[in-house]
Amino acid sequence: QVQLVESGGGLVQAGGSLRLSCAASGIVFSFNAMGWYRQAPGKQRELVARITRGGSTNYADSVKGRFTVSRDNAENTVSLQMNSLKPEDTAVYYCHAQFNYVTRSQDYWGQGTQVSVSS
Repeated sequence: QVQLVESGGGLVQAGGSLRLSCAASGIVFSFNAMGWYRQAPGKQRELVARITRGGSTNYADSVKGRFTVSRDNAENTVSLQMNSLKPEDTAVYYCHAQFNYVTRSQDYWGQGTQVSVSS
């Protein structure tokens, strides 16, 4: 059974930094894509950053230049370095991974970690 476990959330003042990490277990092969989504109270879950197995990345416009996503294919881990945090970054952050099987694509989610940014 594939599991994603996040760590690194917490409370930080505006302008501060946090690093989120996510480790996958229960899968032998590396995921096609890994990344992070977030969901603030009363809002829909949104993509924050995503990185493919080949290293291609894409970011939400609101985090470009402040957040950096990275991964270790061999270890099936993904990290999110968050700098210059703003109160509007406050949300539950979810690790996401996608694997393309022969006949279907499967999405996996972590349990979420809270990031709170105070003004």
